[in-house]
Amino acid sequence: MNELSTETSPYLLQHANNPIHWKAWNPKSLAAAVENNKLIIISIGYSACHWCHVMEHETFEDIQAAETMNAHFVSIKIDREERPDVDAVYMKAVQLMTRHGGWPLNVVALPDGRPVWGGTYFRKNEWINTLEQLQELHLSNPEKLTEYASKLDEALQAISKPVLPQNDIKSVEGFQFNPTFLNGLVSKWSKSFDHDFGGMARAPKFMMPNNYQFLLRYAYQNNDNPLLSFVNLTLTKMAYGGLFDTVGGGFSRYSVDMKWHVPHFEKMLYDNGQLISLYSDAYRLTKNPLYQEIIEKTLGFCITELQSPDGGFYCALDADSLNEHSKSEEGAYYAWTEQQLREIIDEEYQLFSEVFSINDFGHWEHGNYVLIQEFPLEDIAAKHQILLSELQQKKKHWEQVLFTERMQRSKPGLDDKCLTSWNAIMLIGFADAYKAFQNQSYLDTALKNARFITEKLWHNGENLYRNYKDGKATINAYLEDYAFVIKAWLKLYEVTFDEKWLQEAKQLTDYCFEHFYDHTTGFFAFTSSLDHALIARHFETEDNVIPASNSVMAHNLYALSIYFGNTYYESVMENMLSKITASVDYPSAFSNWLDLYLNFSGQNRELAITGPHSISFGNNINTLYLPHVLLAGTGSESVLPFLQQRFTKDKNLFYVCKNKSCDLPSDDFDSVKNSLKIS
Repeated sequence: MNELSTETSPYLLQHANNPIHWKAWNPKSLAAAVENNKLIIISIGYSACHWCHVMEHETFEDIQAAETMNAHFVSIKIDREERPDVDAVYMKAVQLMTRHGGWPLNVVALPDGRPVWGGTYFRKNEWINTLEQLQELHLSNPEKLTEYASKLDEALQAISKPVLPQNDIKSVEGFQFNPTFLNGLVSKWSKSFDHDFGGMARAPKFMMPNNYQFLLRYAYQNNDNPLLSFVNLTLTKMAYGGLFDTVGGGFSRYSVDMKWHVPHFEKMLYDNGQLISLYSDAYRLTKNPLYQEIIEKTLGFCITELQSPDGGFYCALDADSLNEHSKSEEGAYYAWTEQQLREIIDEEYQLFSEVFSINDFGHWEHGNYVLIQEFPLEDIAAKHQILLSELQQKKKHWEQVLFTERMQRSKPGLDDKCLTSWNAIMLIGFADAYKAFQNQSYLDTALKNARFITEKLWHNGENLYRNYKDGKATINAYLEDYAFVIKAWLKLYEVTFDEKWLQEAKQLTDYCFEHFYDHTTGFFAFTSSLDHALIARHFETEDNVIPASNSVMAHNLYALSIYFGNTYYESVMENMLSKITASVDYPSAFSNWLDLYLNFSGQNRELAITGPHSISFGNNINTLYLPHVLLAGTGSESVLPFLQQRFTKDKNLFYVCKNKSCDLPSDDFDSVKNSLKIS
């Protein structure tokens, strides 16, 4: 019978009433396949996935499909967001078999878990026919399936190891920065830029926040104004909508077109947390008021729609919602017809339609429009000979009117589980926004979220959990969770100078060395040594929509090695970076590593602020875009190695350091601040 009703994952619960005898991924389910010599169906998706819903309705709710699955297979449903380890391994297998992947992800495996067939979305008849053929082969010629599984397993083991250079560097003595290497990668990358709408010149368009954080930093540190203009073009065009929900705030996951117009409408916490950090960085550099508007709206969306009462953040809003005919439809909550807009906006419709492109540029399909700006408000205000401030007020009023109207619609479904790494990403976003705007409520929200992680997801100060819902945390955390919590704690130290965050970050880092670090490869495995082994070990090294957990850990080790004077952290980090950069060819898949590489350009500095006004001076520094500066501070004597013997009572002192050597302390803040800027 279907066993998913006892789970907490919203995605698994969506399938709890299917006629299929679904099981969750656990040792008992896997053992059942071995004991009964049954093939395993492994079906992976997530609650906000549109095509997952479609396949459920067409296939998994169908009696005939259920009869085939129940008769011959052990069927296991997996929430990829709860079990990214399982998803990563079987996604690699499907990519080996079919050269593409995606969700829903469906695999048939031998009783021991080794895959023999897989793909993504399947219509009912194709699904049933394929399963029947595989079952027949399993009965009549199992050796053929076993032979194929063995060959696929060999390939899977090979690609599951970290990407290493030909000479397989074992260690590094004094990491060396090569500007020619980095400049060549950026030059190669720039050939893919879309200079009309920003982003990459292809569709669909994913935002890839870390790509633009690296490019922003590279442009700033190299005084590359054309590249800086491209990054700002990208951020501006993304902000114009409809990828960005100008009415309610928040970004959808990606757009299906070149101009960031029509999104795949689900809104994910991890996207929005990272984009807040990106726009905060860009604001600190440019002071562009559009970026401030985007940040404020997105933070408002996250608090209003995704924050739990205890300070955590939920995962996502669905792409689908009920339309006016009570049928589930993608984008129904966000789209408008021209007639609806005419009635709502009334007398100012003509001007409204110019601002939000109720024309061919803004048309989606079937008479529906997704709001998007084509032109800056400055141009439209000048054309109509009205003050820019007046048009801005009108735009704000229209958005509020539409927001009120939209609240009457059926809202998209909410995935109300909390994931540790995603919460840490959101915390980092709030802390970065606090840096840019010094809004105390942003810091308060970040600290409240930190308490949530500590109290609900950190088990007795030892291991982290991955998930939390309905008062329960059930899955041991992955490297991604540790990496982002450590990064979040480092960020909280930067804005509070409370050394407890550094001590806890170090504690979690040492736990990662004990349970995740692999001395053979020099990288951290994705899954803890305390967990059951999967069919292949996963090392996450390529940056994607979320940066690779190993690249995040390397950044953490860089900072912690300086704060604590820890040469082991430093050597491990340099060894990881050396191995990765020796084999980088496609820079967008290694942008977080390349960001770390910039730390060795000779421009990096460390700034120690000591004295009674250290927090105030630190806040001032944080409002500036100084991605090459590591910040520390204290208002009293400190035991932190980086700050030891640097405090003088009743004096504000500033120490600028580079390569483990510090200048003499200065009490001239403005002079020190100006010396940190790259001109």
